[in-house]
Amino acid sequence: MGCVHGKCCNRNTSSSDGGSGHHGEKKPYNNKHILTQRSLESVPVPSHNLTLQYSILTQRGYYPVAVERENEDSFCIKTQIQGNPNVHFFGVFDGHGEFGAQCSNFVKDRLVEILSSDFALLDDPLKAYTSAFLATKSELHNSEIDDTESGTTAITVLVVGDTLYVANVGDSRAVIAVKDGDQILAENLSEDQTPFRKDEYDRVKLCGASVLSIGQVEGLQDPDIQYWGDEESQCDDPPRLWLPNELNPGTAFTRSVGDSSAEKIGVIAVPEISIVQLTPNHLFFVVASDGVFQFLPSQTVVNMAAAYTDPRDACAAIAGESYKLWLEHENRTDDITIIIVQIKGLSNSGAGATDSGVDYRPMIMRSVKGSVDVSCVSESETYGSVKSDLSFIQQSCQR
Repeated sequence: MGCVHGKCCNRNTSSSDGGSGHHGEKKPYNNKHILTQRSLESVPVPSHNLTLQYSILTQRGYYPVAVERENEDSFCIKTQIQGNPNVHFFGVFDGHGEFGAQCSNFVKDRLVEILSSDFALLDDPLKAYTSAFLATKSELHNSEIDDTESGTTAITVLVVGDTLYVANVGDSRAVIAVKDGDQILAENLSEDQTPFRKDEYDRVKLCGASVLSIGQVEGLQDPDIQYWGDEESQCDDPPRLWLPNELNPGTAFTRSVGDSSAEKIGVIAVPEISIVQLTPNHLFFVVASDGVFQFLPSQTVVNMAAAYTDPRDACAAIAGESYKLWLEHENRTDDITIIIVQIKGLSNSGAGATDSGVDYRPMIMRSVKGSVDVSCVSESETYGSVKSDLSFIQQSCQR
């Protein structure tokens, strides 16, 4: 959903094939897809004898008042992190604000670089992930980019052998497809961080945020009513965060990287991290900006992706449907970026699977609790809280 000032729609073109958005070894097939203009790519995970086959599509949004505005989404795929053939990274970054494009590309590059340079990554992925997000935020603040009212959301998946670590900041989303008998079910790997969530609403309110929709700000609706229905039905005028007695920043999300002015009212860069151990019933996962999920539920996206054997066809179909729905509901479209990663060859069902073969173990999702989530603290205090709380998260993961 971005900020009230709209999308800057600018993406560094180096993120396309051969550019800085795609790091590490890749194994493209020779033929390029007619719509995506991309080769079908794959990377092995030898520790578990599986292969990840994937494709990416990014589509610039249509803004009738600024038809030349560039795509502000960016993406990053880095295979063989730290030279390890079993560790791979997939991320989508959705910039917003006047300098959203610069923020998106800065974070796309630096987050994975910081993560890759952390030699404790495989020993403590949760701590490494959180530290990388906070360090990237700090570097963005200190860069030449003005992130006062600009920034980016980030949805990322780190594959380590047969385990997915999904770190989310903002309202983009990752979804995994799970085979259950004759059905293919969508299971969210992330939870959108918006004021629709009571825990996020309570947290930013404690930090002094005023939470109002545009209609409430303009006096068309009662500002004292602090209920906006659900995200699906109110996506055209969602609740937004405002500084007290000011008409900014107007973010529709509660976490991001950047947005230094919004930090005063509780917008943080601490990721929520989920962990999933793959089984043969996990077919593929989708990582996409909210331009995809604004009008398409997760299950619909999974249904569409499952209808195609080639992930490039699936990317094109989902992007096309998203684009169409945007124009049906509004006079513009958002930028749309989608990565589909098919999981092939995994044969070991692993511990914890039920007799049906479907892994029903609960996914572990934790925002870093304690002072990070319920009070407005400095970055150094936040990092201290992260370090102390991650031990609790790891203990929970082991139970």
